[in-house]
Amino acid sequence: MANRIPGLVMLFPGQGSQSAGMGKELALNHLVARRTFEEADEALGYSLSSLCYEGPDEELRLTEKTQPAILTVSVAAARVLAEVGIAPSFVAGHSLGEYSAHVVAGTLSFADAVRTVRNRGKYMQEAVPVGVGAMAAILMLPIEQIREACAEAIALHPGECCEPANINSPGQVVISGSKAAVEKAAELCKQKGAKRAVMLPVSAPFHCALMQPAQDRLATDLAALTFNAPQVPVLCNVEAVAITEADKSRETLIRQVTGAVQWEASMKTLIAQGATHFVEAGPGAVLTGLLRQIDKTQSCVNVENEATLQKAKAHFGI
Repeated sequence: MANRIPGLVMLFPGQGSQSAGMGKELALNHLVARRTFEEADEALGYSLSSLCYEGPDEELRLTEKTQPAILTVSVAAARVLAEVGIAPSFVAGHSLGEYSAHVVAGTLSFADAVRTVRNRGKYMQEAVPVGVGAMAAILMLPIEQIREACAEAIALHPGECCEPANINSPGQVVISGSKAAVEKAAELCKQKGAKRAVMLPVSAPFHCALMQPAQDRLATDLAALTFNAPQVPVLCNVEAVAITEADKSRETLIRQVTGAVQWEASMKTLIAQGATHFVEAGPGAVLTGLLRQIDKTQSCVNVENEATLQKAKAHFGI
C-alpha cells in the first residue's frame, strides 16, 4: 500500500453513476485494474467486466448488476490510485459506495463485497413490488420543512411510508417511501418553497422502512462474512461518524438499508476531523458536485479514466 496522504479522503459513488464503458480505460492501461475486474468475474460467475466495458445500459441498470459493477470500477480506480502513490487517510462512500470504502479500508475482502452487493441489489429489488414505492429529489428546501411535508403526507395517507432517504447537501434531499405519500410530499415541498421537487426514475424506494425485508435478508449474509478492523476510518452513512471497529462496520452496513444516508453531515465530520483533500474514485462526479454544495472551500478531483487519473496526479504533484 502506498504511503497515505495526510488529510486525504477517498469518496466512492453509489447507484446512479453507472454508464457503459466505465472502467475499460483503466483496465486497458493498468494491470491492477484489469485484475480487479477478473476477480469480480470469478467471484460472480459471469463477465461483469464485459457488462461494464460494453453495456448494454438497460442491463447495467438492473440493481443486482449495477451494484457490483459500480463497486468494481470504484475499487479498480482506488487500487490504481494507490499504485501511483495516492492513498487515503479516510474513506467514505454514498450508500452502495460504503462497501467500496470498506474494501479499500481492508474491512471486507473484495470478493465477499462484490457478491454481497449483488445480493443486496436483488434483496432491495424484491422487497417492494415495482410501482409500489417511489423516490423524489427535493431541491433548495430546509430539511425541517421536508420532514414536515413527509409527516403531512403520511397523515393524508395513513399506514404509508415517506421519509428523507439521502440528506446529500444543503440544497438536495431525496425522500423515499410509498408512491402516493412520496408524490404528495413532493407536492407539499413545492408549496413550502422548494425550488424543484422531482420524481426519480428508480426501481425501488431505497433507504426507507419499506426496505426492512431486504435489511433482514442482508443481515444474515453479513453475519456470515469475516469483518476486519478498518485500516483507516470509514465514515458510516447512518451516523456520519468514523468507524474503526469490525463489528460496528457490519452493524452500520445492516442499518444502512432502511436508514437515511447522512452525506452532508458525513462530509462536515470529515472536514472537522482534518480532511483537506478529496478524491472521488469510480464512475461519474456526483460526490464531487455535492461537496462543492456542502463546502465551496474544499477541492475534490474525480478519477474514472486515464485523463482524470493524470489530472489527479498533477493535483497531488505526482
